[in-house]
Amino acid sequence: MIELTVASYNIHKAVGTDRRSEPARILAVLTEIAADVVMLQEADKRFGVRATVLPFAMIAAHTGYRPVRIGLHSHGLGWHGNAVLVSDRVTITAALPLALPSLEPRGAVLVETRVEGHGLRIGGMHLDLSGLRRRHQARAVMAQIAARSDPMPTVLMGDLNEWRRYSGCLIDFGRTYEIVPTEPSFPAGRPLARLDRIMAGPGIEVIDFGTHFTPLSRIASDHLPVWAKLRLQSDHLPER
Repeated sequence: MIELTVASYNIHKAVGTDRRSEPARILAVLTEIAADVVMLQEADKRFGVRATVLPFAMIAAHTGYRPVRIGLHSHGLGWHGNAVLVSDRVTITAALPLALPSLEPRGAVLVETRVEGHGLRIGGMHLDLSGLRRRHQARAVMAQIAARSDPMPTVLMGDLNEWRRYSGCLIDFGRTYEIVPTEPSFPAGRPLARLDRIMAGPGIEVIDFGTHFTPLSRIASDHLPVWAKLRLQSDHLPER
C-alpha cells in the first residue's frame, strides 16, 4: 500500500491577517506541512496578467515543490487562482482545468498522477459564494471526473465556501466521497467555519488528518491549511 499526504490552502494572494503581503510566509507554512501534493486557492492576482503571488524562483529556492502548469497565462501559477504543487514523489501524467457554471471568476483543476507506480487523480477547486451555484458546480466537477477514460482513485480538495457542517454541496460530494472531518479553518486567527475541505473517493483510506494551526499559519493567510494522510488500497490501484 502507498501512503501520501495531501493539503489544501487558500493563501489569500499571500496577504496575511496583518494585511502584509509576504509570499515567503506561505512557503514556510507549506514547508511545515510537508505534504506530497498541495492544492492552492487564490494563488494568482485577479487582474492584469494574473501573475502568481508565489514567484517561481522563490518556490524553487525555498521548498521541495514544483508547480504544475495548468493556466493559459504564462505569468500565472494556476487556473482562476487554483494551483497545484507536488513533491518529487509525484509524477504528473495529465493536468487540465475544469469548467464550472458560474457568474463570477471561479475555477477548478484536475491532475492525474503516478505515485510509486500507481495512479491517483486529484482535484482542486474554489467554489461560489452562492449555495445553489455551489451545488451546480459540485455536480459539474464530478461529471467531468466521471467522463475521464481511465478510472483511478480520486481525492478532491479546496475552499468550498460551504459554511454549514454537512449540507449544500457537501451532500452532492458525499454521495461519492468521504468528507474528511477536519476542524474549522476560517478565519485563521479564530477559526469557526469549515470552508476548506478534503474529500476521499473509493479506494482511498484516510489514516490521519488535521487543520494546520501554528503561530505562522495564523497570520500568513486568512485561511488555515487542511491536510490528510491517505493510504491507497492496492486492490483499487490500476497499473498502466
